[in-house]
Amino acid sequence: MCLQNTHCLSRTHILSQEHTSSLPKIHCQSQKYIVSPQHTFSKPKIVSFLLFISPWRLYQSKKEPGERLRFALEDLGPIFIKFGQLLSTRPDVVPGEIAKSLKVLQDDLPHFSDKQAIEIIEKEINCEIISIFKDFNPTPLAAASIAQVYSATLKENNKEVVIKVVRPGIKKIIQTDVSLMKRIAAFSERRFEDAKRLQLSRLVDEYEAVILAELDMRLESSNIKQTRRNFEGNNLLYVPEVYLDYCTENLLVMEKIEGIPVDRIENLNDLGVDLRLVAERGVEIFLKQVFIDNFFHADMHPGNIFIDAKNPSDPAYVAVDYAIVGSLSEEEQYQIGRMLVAVIGRDFKEVANILIESKRVNPNTSLSDLENTIRAACEPIFDQPMEKINFGEMLLFIFDSARRFDLRMQPSLMLLQKTLVNIEGLGKQLYPALDFWSIANPFLKNWISERYNPKKLTEWAKRNSLSWFEKARKFPEIADTAIEQVSRLEEYQNANEERHNQLMQKIYIQGRNNGIILIVLIICLFLFIAT
Repeated sequence: MCLQNTHCLSRTHILSQEHTSSLPKIHCQSQKYIVSPQHTFSKPKIVSFLLFISPWRLYQSKKEPGERLRFALEDLGPIFIKFGQLLSTRPDVVPGEIAKSLKVLQDDLPHFSDKQAIEIIEKEINCEIISIFKDFNPTPLAAASIAQVYSATLKENNKEVVIKVVRPGIKKIIQTDVSLMKRIAAFSERRFEDAKRLQLSRLVDEYEAVILAELDMRLESSNIKQTRRNFEGNNLLYVPEVYLDYCTENLLVMEKIEGIPVDRIENLNDLGVDLRLVAERGVEIFLKQVFIDNFFHADMHPGNIFIDAKNPSDPAYVAVDYAIVGSLSEEEQYQIGRMLVAVIGRDFKEVANILIESKRVNPNTSLSDLENTIRAACEPIFDQPMEKINFGEMLLFIFDSARRFDLRMQPSLMLLQKTLVNIEGLGKQLYPALDFWSIANPFLKNWISERYNPKKLTEWAKRNSLSWFEKARKFPEIADTAIEQVSRLEEYQNANEERHNQLMQKIYIQGRNNGIILIVLIICLFLFIAT
């Protein structure tokens, strides 16, 4: 959920009233729908979808397919808009041009009533709002598709906080909309081969899991606590404190922060902030979260990132909105690390080999064909100076070019790619000459050598020894079970063979009897003609 520059960093109190007044106004993306607990629309969504896919649109519209899809999703409402945002990060599903069009989708919405918000808060904390909070501001700081944000002060410690309230009735709306998506996906897979190949139903299932997770503020509070622990004693990233005593499924209470939005470059320059250092630290945060912590903030766009400029020569990032986080398996970590190293070394054969051995593409894919396709996509990019190359975008090109080989990507890897694009984009915006690879290359090479050296492998073996011993202890039982199953299989095969022989015998006898009957009929017919 994008909360559009609404948070402030209480430790520094940098954001002035002037800055606050320039925050973007919340607006309705489309006038064709009204957001309320009832979530009504001007026409049924299935009708909107059918109108969109109908052949007459091909003749009446001069817009590009991506643009038409964007408008259709906007008409269908906020849940479909968020689905479009997800599609924009899936180059294995939609072509690059369509993904580019979908990236501009916005989900800013009108706020629901203050009375409703207060009722929800009081229900969740099980008491009157004045018992826990003072200086509660009934005017929301922001309103997005999932939740609405308010400011207040905790009575117990006088700490300024923000209160994130889930929209009333939104879960039912999401379930209804997702159910429609599933029907559309199933219909498309039955009618269109491409839809079947892209596994649209599986994609909708993935989306359902992500958006339902966003609804549970307890999960977000847990994500905040975990990230805060990961960066404890580290000055790269400040994570706001979350107050778990007041966090429920529909309510999140966390420290109010003040800071400079990361894209307010003029404000940062006025304060004398070292922008090069800020850009480089963004890359360091990304690498630490992905390869050291294996727990990364997967929604690091400008609306969720601020800069603590209390010390301009030692700036720190401040991140909010932890609804979406990602993690990788050890195998995925190793694969993405190898891939990044291979890409910068122009070792396109290695990139192709990684995609094939990880079973991301059709198993019958030719290594040379995939290598040449990736080379054709990437070589023109390397004609530019190194500081102008965006490696997140390059991964996007690689995935997009591999679509014709039935590329399939795990949601975690797509979240990673999206996060890399965001971090690198922010860095280039702050400091255009940012050389991502000069920071990432030594880190990744060191990480690979450290992670997979003999000492580390020995430690890994020790950590897993108990599990192996337990499996070894159970081996006789497993072996007995296997032998029993094999014996049953043999018995089944023998019985099946016996039934086969009996059937063939019956067929032989029946055939012989039919032959005798046929001969008798021929003789009778001959005798009848002769007489």
